[in-house]
Amino acid sequence: MADPTAFYEPEEELLSSLAVPQFAADSAFDPSYAALEEHAQYAAQLAAAEREQKQALELVPDDVKRFLVLFHQAILENDLPAITKMYESGWQGLTNAHYQQAEWPEAELIAPLVQNDQVFLTLYRELYFRHVYARLQPTIDDRFQSYENICELFNYLLNSEGPVPLDLPIQWLWDMLDEFVYQFQSFAQWRANAKGKNEDELDMLAEASQIWSCYSVLNVLYSLVQKSQINEQLKAEKEGKSADEVAEIAGEYGSKPLYRNLGYFSLICLLRVHVLLGDPTLALQTMEHVELGGGAFLTRITACHVTTYYHVGCAYMALGRWPDAIKTFVSVLVFFVRMKQYHTRSYQYGSITKQCERMYALLAIATTLSPGPSDDSIMTIVKEHYGDQLSILQRGGDEAVETFKDLFLQACPKYLSVNPPPYEDADALAAYLAAPPPDATQRHLDLFLSDVEAIRGVSNARNLLKLYTSIDAAKLAGFLVSESSSAGSSGGADAAATSEEDVLQQLMVLKAASRTYGNRTGSLLDGDRLVTNNLDFTIEGSMVHVEETTSHRRYAGFFIRNAEHAQRVFNTIRASPLPGKRETRDVNTRAAAGAGPAAADRPKTGAWQPKSRRAVPA
Repeated sequence: MADPTAFYEPEEELLSSLAVPQFAADSAFDPSYAALEEHAQYAAQLAAAEREQKQALELVPDDVKRFLVLFHQAILENDLPAITKMYESGWQGLTNAHYQQAEWPEAELIAPLVQNDQVFLTLYRELYFRHVYARLQPTIDDRFQSYENICELFNYLLNSEGPVPLDLPIQWLWDMLDEFVYQFQSFAQWRANAKGKNEDELDMLAEASQIWSCYSVLNVLYSLVQKSQINEQLKAEKEGKSADEVAEIAGEYGSKPLYRNLGYFSLICLLRVHVLLGDPTLALQTMEHVELGGGAFLTRITACHVTTYYHVGCAYMALGRWPDAIKTFVSVLVFFVRMKQYHTRSYQYGSITKQCERMYALLAIATTLSPGPSDDSIMTIVKEHYGDQLSILQRGGDEAVETFKDLFLQACPKYLSVNPPPYEDADALAAYLAAPPPDATQRHLDLFLSDVEAIRGVSNARNLLKLYTSIDAAKLAGFLVSESSSAGSSGGADAAATSEEDVLQQLMVLKAASRTYGNRTGSLLDGDRLVTNNLDFTIEGSMVHVEETTSHRRYAGFFIRNAEHAQRVFNTIRASPLPGKRETRDVNTRAAAGAGPAAADRPKTGAWQPKSRRAVPA
């Protein structure tokens, strides 16, 4: 009988042979097994990453996780009131509570909470990077990733087969586009400074020259304008067409509130970008169909309102249209002063206040270069903030030029250079660092100071002419003391003739400086030739004849301010508690006891009563 154990291997040897495959020395290695090993390693890595993600997710506060789940649900259901409340108060509250000086959790970490919804994660990353730019110092990876995320969001909105089923509050849409332009501006300023960058940053900038380029930013904004047909809609509304006709013009995309609002805010962002790039004419041209009155759509968001008027005023200043700049600044500052008490709790109150402070400084510059009637209340605030600088500017001289420079640099937009440094060419970059070109803001400052120098001394001539109805040029030259006239005063008749000629030249400069274009009706670029001050004069031979047109005081603003003050006083008095009845019984009793019986027989005096309630003695 055959031995049955001859057909079996020992158990230990069998298990070891199953665990580790045995290959013959001359047999080829099976590649499928190597692939299995790679898959096993990859699965182990995924499992380890999931464990780490769960551990990191456990560190996220419970109220943050609950907020993200509810926020995601509200966006899925397009619950606009809930989204608005969570965006404006919930996000800011949790930021102040947990992430004042730290980053929010990354989108990949919170993805399991929102079922890995890519649309919500893209919106979340937009908020995430905005928080990084506002509270922290962004790295180059943050700058690149924020660009990629915002491009992904706009590609989703613009390149879908139809309008996306998404509804967001107008505050979020404005903040989204405003942050888009701000991050572009921040990156352009950081990229323009080639010094202080390490090798990794130089390599990344050399390889990614199109990141945050002017072309890509303008392409996004113009694509939103074109997709929404917002210019055609605004033009049709101005022409008084019906709602059905406007909806037909808007088309499939423009009739949706999401795309219409994005297109409208893109026009304002284009205004801002063109001002930053130094093209004020194109900036105002983009706002051709946008209404700037009190009932305009942009006034619904205070930050949008202030930003629009600030950049429109800066565009007018760059064009030398000082009256239009003054009118633009004054109108928005009056609005801000009246509505300031309602925005103190807004998370944007700080940035709005800073921008208004910059407009006060620009208003001090504009009113000095183009004096004329303006709002008394706003000018009072300007004098409170910049009283010393105003007195220096009105005196003139070298100190005034320095004050003009300081105020301009303090309040002007941070202009951008279109061409970045040549990071892709090491030799060209070395030459760039050896002789860097002038900064964009410095170029605009030089242009502004050239205008200031051209009308230097005009204020002295204007102040002297206000004292006379007619004056001889030689006599006026004697009053206008300057270095050139004092040096030539000993030269006899030739010096006198030269001084008179200089005075006539200054008068012609004053005449030219008081003439500019002003917008009265039509688009922002339209304007008529007008006189900017209330002083005019004619020259007949050597005589200067002065005609001063006094502007009548406007009493409407005076009565409105005093009526509002009276209303506030009345509301304060009405809200105050009524005065209580004084306790006089004990006082009267002590007085009667000290005065004797005669005093006790007198009637006790109580609180005052009207005559109708007093007892009439019999």
